[in-house]
Amino acid sequence: MPGDRDCTTITRPLQACGPWVILALPPLLWAGNFVVGRALRTDVPPMTLAFVRHLIALICLSPFAWRAIRRDAQRYWHLRWLLVRTALTGLAGFNLLVYAGLHSTTASNALLLNSIIPVLIVLFGGLVYRQRFTGNQVVGMALSCAGVLIIILHGEASRLIALQFSAGDGIVFLGMVCFALYSLWLRALPDDLNPAGLLGAQLLIAVLFLCPCFIWEYCTGHRAVWTQSSVLGIAYVALVASLLATFLYMAGVTRVGPSRAGLFIHLIPVYGALLSSLLLGETIHIYHVVGLTVILAGLVCSNLESARGARMNPGAYREAKAEG
Repeated sequence: MPGDRDCTTITRPLQACGPWVILALPPLLWAGNFVVGRALRTDVPPMTLAFVRHLIALICLSPFAWRAIRRDAQRYWHLRWLLVRTALTGLAGFNLLVYAGLHSTTASNALLLNSIIPVLIVLFGGLVYRQRFTGNQVVGMALSCAGVLIIILHGEASRLIALQFSAGDGIVFLGMVCFALYSLWLRALPDDLNPAGLLGAQLLIAVLFLCPCFIWEYCTGHRAVWTQSSVLGIAYVALVASLLATFLYMAGVTRVGPSRAGLFIHLIPVYGALLSSLLLGETIHIYHVVGLTVILAGLVCSNLESARGARMNPGAYREAKAEG
């Protein structure tokens, strides 16, 4: 079928990549989403940005997703509440809360709160789903958190005391809670669902939810200022952060599970520092290098068991992963 060939064209590059490559890219693309969200805060209100972003993404994805959505409509209906939960947390809720929070909190505070996501995934997984985690995962998560703190605090522990949390911090934190829940719920979706069709259905739900929010924001006088920068920024968050990054993260969660996939989110502040250096001319300091090294050590540590298990007994390991 033509629709199936279109979807295969989208997902084929993902299937050819290893899980490490797949999971290393979404943090880079989402770091750009933070940069754009912060840059557009005076030109595009948060509800408008979130709504237009998902609407454009839905329009662009529809030619590839429509046939799959029609074919799997009955399955989507049986999974309707799971689809609603993932769409409202990982797409609409996360982005809306982050864009709103970036209006009144600093970049360093937002990055610090972003590093809480892996901790929340482990916490919710243990409390709600009673998932068991290995010592390597715990150590890897601790190392990754330490690396993130080194970067955000510029290698100075005294900066932690000086951090002040505002209302924006609380809004951003709620966004991180949404994304942690999204990461856990995403794994409950059947693996054989067409990725393009699944994301198309989730985008449709997100647009339907955000539309009344956009109308309310517009009617209350909070309207976008359309410039070349705002148009390009929205194009980036719609096509790159919404579509490409989400496909990559979904594929990564399917392969390694939400807990290990969540650890890669720690790379967002690392990529943020690199983007600032390349695009804004800021200097990369020694604490960036140290922090990156510690983060990578944590990612390697958390994945040691999966790599060892796959080498020792690939068939049994895949069966154990499927049952877990």
